[in-house]
Amino acid sequence: MLGAKEGETKPIPSQEKSPARAVTQEWTSQDAWAVYQLPFNDLLFRSQSVHREHFDPNRVQLSRLLNIKTGGCPEDCGYCSQSSHHSTAVAPSKLMEVEKIVAEARKAKESGATRYCMGAAWRNPKPRDMDAIVGIVGAVKQLGLETCMTLGMLDRGQADRLSAAGLDYYNHNIDTSERYYTSVISTRTFADRLDTLSHVHEAGMKVCCGGILGMGESEQDRVDMLVTLSNLPKAPESVPINMLIPIAGTPMAKAPPIGPIEFVRIVALARIMMPASFVRLSAGRSAMTDEMQALCFFAGANSIFVGDTLLTAGNPQDEADRKLFRRLGLEAL
Repeated sequence: MLGAKEGETKPIPSQEKSPARAVTQEWTSQDAWAVYQLPFNDLLFRSQSVHREHFDPNRVQLSRLLNIKTGGCPEDCGYCSQSSHHSTAVAPSKLMEVEKIVAEARKAKESGATRYCMGAAWRNPKPRDMDAIVGIVGAVKQLGLETCMTLGMLDRGQADRLSAAGLDYYNHNIDTSERYYTSVISTRTFADRLDTLSHVHEAGMKVCCGGILGMGESEQDRVDMLVTLSNLPKAPESVPINMLIPIAGTPMAKAPPIGPIEFVRIVALARIMMPASFVRLSAGRSAMTDEMQALCFFAGANSIFVGDTLLTAGNPQDEADRKLFRRLGLEAL
C-alpha cells in the first residue's frame, strides 16, 4: 500500500499571492497565455504557492481505473484504441459483471486507492444499460470508495439517475481546445461535451474533466483548453492531464511527443487557474521519468492513477510508485 505516516505536513505560507487566489476569477486567453509564458522558475513558484494555499503539498490522492466495457465504441476519437473506426488490437466486450467489478474495487481499496473510476467504451449509455450501471455504483460505494464513471455523453435524466445512485464524480474530458477539437474527433461536437458537463453539474455530481497533450495541438490550444475548463459555471473538481500514449492503428500513432517542460507548464497553469481542484497525472505516466513526475508534483499535481493498466494502456506499477513516493517524501491522501 502507498501508505501515509502519522500526522500531516502543514502548508508553508506563500511569499507571493497568485492572481488565481480567487477561485472564481474569470480567465481570458490572453491572461492565461501571459502566465503560461512566465520564466519557468517563476511559473513553478507561483503554482506551488497557490497549491499550498489549498492543499498539503506532500499528499497525493490515489485513484484506480477499471475498464468495465471495452472496445467497439462508435466515436472516432483519433487517439483512442477502443474506437470501432480504428484497426487496433482491442476487441469489444460486454459490460463486466457487477461481482467482478466489486472484486476489483475491493483489491483497489486494499492497495491504498480511495477513489475508484470505471469506464465504458460507449458513445452514451443506452436505456437498457442504466439499471446495471446504477447497481454497480451502489455496490462499489458500499466498500467505502469514492466513485467516478465515464460512460460517454449523458442526457439530464441519465445524470439525475447516476446522482441519485450516489455517483460522486462523472468524467467527461473536453480533450483539447474548441479550435483544435475537429482535428481530434468528428462524431460529436465540442458543444456536445459541454452539454454533458452541464447535465452532470446540474444533477449535483462533481465534474472530472481535462484533456490530452501531445495530439499535434499548439501550445495556445493547451492553454485555451484550460481557459474553457476554468470558466465553466464551476471549475471541475478534478482535472486529469493526460499525455498522449501513441497507439498503433490510431490516426495519432505518430504524433510528435510533447516536451517535458511544456507538459509541466500546463500542469502548473492548471493549478494556478483552478486552485481548489485536484490536478491528476493520468495517462502517459509510464513514459515519464521520476524527475518529470517530481516536477509535476511541485507544479501542483496532487492525484495519480495507480495500478498497471489505464483502460487499455500501461501505467507504472504500484512498486514503482511506492519507490517514487519514498524518494520524494510524498504520502497517500
